[in-house]
Amino acid sequence: MKSFSVVLLSFFLSCSVSAYDMYPGKGKAVTPVRPQWDTGYFQEAVIRRALTELGYTVEKPEVMSNSAMYESIMKGRVDYLADGWFPDHNSQLPSGYYDNAENVGYILKRGGIQGYMIPKKYAEKYRITSLGDFKRPDVRKIFDTDGDGRADLYACPKGWVCREITDYHMREYGLGNYLNLNDSPKDIRYEEILRRYQTGGAVLFYNWAPNWTNSKMIPGTDVVWINVPYNSPYKSQSNSQDRLEAVNISGAVTDEIKLGFAVSDIRITANSRFLKKNPAVRRFFEIFSLSLDNISEQNSKMHYGERSEKDIERHVTEWIAGHKSKWDGWLEDARRAAD
Repeated sequence: MKSFSVVLLSFFLSCSVSAYDMYPGKGKAVTPVRPQWDTGYFQEAVIRRALTELGYTVEKPEVMSNSAMYESIMKGRVDYLADGWFPDHNSQLPSGYYDNAENVGYILKRGGIQGYMIPKKYAEKYRITSLGDFKRPDVRKIFDTDGDGRADLYACPKGWVCREITDYHMREYGLGNYLNLNDSPKDIRYEEILRRYQTGGAVLFYNWAPNWTNSKMIPGTDVVWINVPYNSPYKSQSNSQDRLEAVNISGAVTDEIKLGFAVSDIRITANSRFLKKNPAVRRFFEIFSLSLDNISEQNSKMHYGERSEKDIERHVTEWIAGHKSKWDGWLEDARRAAD
């Protein structure tokens, strides 16, 4: 009788262990998409690893412009994007997008920050709290690198949404005669910005988080976010005015800061039909998250040479090893959702 009880107990234990399918994605292919910037490649690679462990065959991610990404997700040509910035990207969505796609979970809630930064020591010495302070001759002089009488602002490349917003700020706040936009054909010249900062120079630049620069010029210690003179939403920000002002931002020059850019949630956005057919994927998307430090640290490694696909996969392996309990819990939760 005792032996029978032991056998029965073993049977129930084995049933509980195998109560869900370890590989709910077996035989199914998934196609992710990547944006043209690389600060979100890490979370895409982490998700790809998770789906692989769930049994899915995950195709090599395609790289597309924003408009092409969202069009492709809506039409089911690709399945998901792991780096959607909302509400910042809402203005770039095709008509009818949310009839066929949806945002799921929060990789980083209110973690997508954009704005203007300067070295902390200059903010304190010259009492700079806003872009409006660059109308002052003493401020312009120290940030003028080419002697044209205007302070230099390292801005987004033309064609980016952030550049459209910066151009709007120049007009709205009457800064055209006081600031010169330092253009770059492909990307913001952060190496040049970093060199100027490290040699003690005054530098004004557009920045965002998560970004590798924030591990080299630490907000609040080395550099600070400054305000725009007042909140004035650009057309793409008309439905997110409440996010133009933020509190508890690390490195903000004032406790309540007017960034000029909507604070965004970094989310996964996916084709609705794909999500319906794959409840395990939906569940993983719902619960998956990363910290700002996780992303910024990995971005820094990429910037300094560890940027091959092999490198990124190693970063994923290292991150999982340091968060094994959380990782296993996420996967178990996703498998149970597929039952």
